[in-house]
Amino acid sequence: MNVDLHIDKLDDMSEYPKKLNYIGSLKLLQKKAISIVGTRKPTQYTKNMTATIASKFQEANVAIVSGVAMGVDAIAHEYGGTNNTIAVVANGLDIRYPAINRNLIQQIENNGLVLSGYNEGQKATKYSFVLRNEIVVALGDILIITQADKNSGSITSAKFAKAMGKQIYTIPHRYEESQGTKELIQNGDAKVIYDIDEFLISLGYNTKQNKTNDRLLKYCKKIQDYEKCVKKFGNKIFEYELMGKIKVENSKIIVL
Repeated sequence: MNVDLHIDKLDDMSEYPKKLNYIGSLKLLQKKAISIVGTRKPTQYTKNMTATIASKFQEANVAIVSGVAMGVDAIAHEYGGTNNTIAVVANGLDIRYPAINRNLIQQIENNGLVLSGYNEGQKATKYSFVLRNEIVVALGDILIITQADKNSGSITSAKFAKAMGKQIYTIPHRYEESQGTKELIQNGDAKVIYDIDEFLISLGYNTKQNKTNDRLLKYCKKIQDYEKCVKKFGNKIFEYELMGKIKVENSKIIVL
C-alpha cells in the first residue's frame, strides 16, 4: 500500500524517499524507536547480546527498527517483538526477501510494520540496500551495531548515523572479532555498552523486571527440574536462557 504521509524522521536523510509503501500498522511510527543492525553471521555471544538488548527495549515499549536481513537484523526483530518492530526492506513488498526470513516477515506484516521505498516487483539491488540502510538509521533515535566487519553494510549505516547526528553504540568483543565496530570505537564514533540495564537507564528507561511477578521465573525457582520446566513452558525456557534470565546446570534451572 502506498502511504501518502510525511515521516519527520526521514527528513534527516540525504534525500527523502521518492516512494514509500507499507504493510502493517503505521501507529508504530509514533513510538520511540531504536535501530539495531549488524552482521549476517553473528557469533553466539552476539546473538545473545542482540536478543537481550532487543528484549529490554521491548519491555520499555520502544520499537525496534532493522532491515530484516539474516543474522543480527532477524534476531532484533524477533526478540523486539513482531508487534513492536519496524522492518525496512530493500525490495517491493510483494517479495519476502531473504526467503529464510519469509515467516518472520509475514509475522511483522500481520503484527508490526514493513516499509519499502520501492514498488511491487522491484528486486533488491546493491543500491536498494543502501537506501534501506539509510531509512533504518533515520527511523531510530540511536543506532546500535552489535557486530560488523570493516567496509560492511553496517559500517555504511554508521556513516549515515554520523551524518544525521545520531549516537552510535556497540558491544565489547574479543580481539579478533567485529573489526568494524572496533574501528568505530577507536575513532570515537561509537560508545560501548558494558551493562545493558545501566545503558537503558542512561537513556531514561528502567526495565529491570520484578522477578517475583514473572510466572516462568517463579516456577523455575521453585521446581528447578529442567525437563519439568521445558514441559510446562516449552520454547520460552530457551528464550529466557538466551536472554540471560536463567542458566542450566546439571539438568537444573538456575534463575539469575
